[in-house]
Amino acid sequence: MKKFYLMILILIILTAGCTENTESSSDKITITDTLEREVKVDEDIEKVIAIGPGALRLYTIVGDLNKLIGVEQIEVDSNKGRPYNISNSKLQNLEVIGLGGPNNQPNAEKLIEMKPDVIFSMYTTDASSVDMLQSRTNIPVIALSYGIKPPYDESIYNSLDIIGKVMNNTERSEQVIKFIKDTEKDLNQRTKDVDNKTKVYLGALSYKGIHGIESTSGNYALLDAVNGLNVVDELEKTGSIMIDKEKLIEWNPDKIIIDMAGKNLVLEEYSKNKNFYENINAFKNGEIYMQLPFNYYNTNIGTAIANAYFIGKSIYFEEFEDIEPQEKADELYSFLYGEKVYSKMVEDFGEFDKLKLN
Repeated sequence: MKKFYLMILILIILTAGCTENTESSSDKITITDTLEREVKVDEDIEKVIAIGPGALRLYTIVGDLNKLIGVEQIEVDSNKGRPYNISNSKLQNLEVIGLGGPNNQPNAEKLIEMKPDVIFSMYTTDASSVDMLQSRTNIPVIALSYGIKPPYDESIYNSLDIIGKVMNNTERSEQVIKFIKDTEKDLNQRTKDVDNKTKVYLGALSYKGIHGIESTSGNYALLDAVNGLNVVDELEKTGSIMIDKEKLIEWNPDKIIIDMAGKNLVLEEYSKNKNFYENINAFKNGEIYMQLPFNYYNTNIGTAIANAYFIGKSIYFEEFEDIEPQEKADELYSFLYGEKVYSKMVEDFGEFDKLKLN
């Protein structure tokens, strides 16, 4: 009889143990991040930190700002060129959890001290480094990514989807992903059947700093979005390129789009070499247009898409006759970040317009 009761007791203990494990596991969900790492996080997240170039931006679009407990120093120093920061001034009042910036490593000690439930990271594409930070802090670290061709990149959609799942806000993440994809479809529909395409050059593009007109890009995402003809693509290169200015004479683009961040460098160079630039159709005919800078601590999605609409209207006016780029910019900012901030961007950089050479 004693053996019978002992067996019953053992069964009760084992059953209790199993029940406890089941309950514990039900409080966790498993997320596969952009580095294909499987990370277990709490079902109910209360404290969040987002670190690295662009992580905070993606979080503000989908996540609950009231759950953010700290930001990097780079977010506090300035909100210039960052609509997500401009529209959420409370970010600058949060505790600083590290320097931030692409050349600084996360402050593991501070992260341990802050005790977030999860860390969203954009510091590295090396899975072992992310694993090391997670191991060192004993805090779940989820890697995010902008991919190689933002704003229209599957990695961005995946990152937004991940944040939505972690923060139990998939309705918002699905809305945002659809919104972004719809703008891509709209841009393509307007321009896919255009014949006799205008030759376009993009100059003064920022890349690890501000540059003059010789800084350009191959397979430029925003021009590709409107099916534009990028004269640089004959080089068969993707991403940032520095050209010899003599190539501009050879290509002789009809229209030039410059980044406002490098506007003064372009004007200075033009004033010194007017005879050279007057041999280029775009300069000769005053067809130089200015887009807003959109690479500030990674790609500012709303500004990038607004630029795409402005570029579209600049080279295909009839196809974009119904679009007012300023209004489109605020529509984008309002949906993504909760506030119309185009006027602030104009205050800091200038407005969508032609560049006045004289």
